[in-house]
Amino acid sequence: MSENREAKEKKNDIEAVVNIYTSFNNTIVHVTDMSGKTITKVTGGMVTKHGRLKANSTIAMFIAKRIEENVKDLGIKLLYVRIRSKTGNPVPGPGAHAIIKSLTRSGFKIINILDTTRFPRGGPKKKGGRRGRRP
Repeated sequence: MSENREAKEKKNDIEAVVNIYTSFNNTIVHVTDMSGKTITKVTGGMVTKHGRLKANSTIAMFIAKRIEENVKDLGIKLLYVRIRSKTGNPVPGPGAHAIIKSLTRSGFKIINILDTTRFPRGGPKKKGGRRGRRP
């Protein structure tokens, strides 16, 4: 009997996808349900009025707090996280780690973390001509 209760409780947990876009200028977090409908969207500019702080890890914690307030009401407990940074950047911006850390501390269970950063495949010709840039 107790196993059936646990199975029913697990089915009641609602899943969502947290899309985190971090650059060195801003942090954007977009929460959707599994079909892709927007639940909430919070950016660094919505949290702070200082432009230089939008990509700060402290501001990212406030972003996560605001997401938590919006999402807890809907009964969402399980999260899939997708991190994306600017194309070609080897490392995501400073806010991504802080957001994941504060979401786990606030009681969400993170199922999967996926890096969806795009990378260039050749692309347009670089400037500088045939012999390159010369000093």
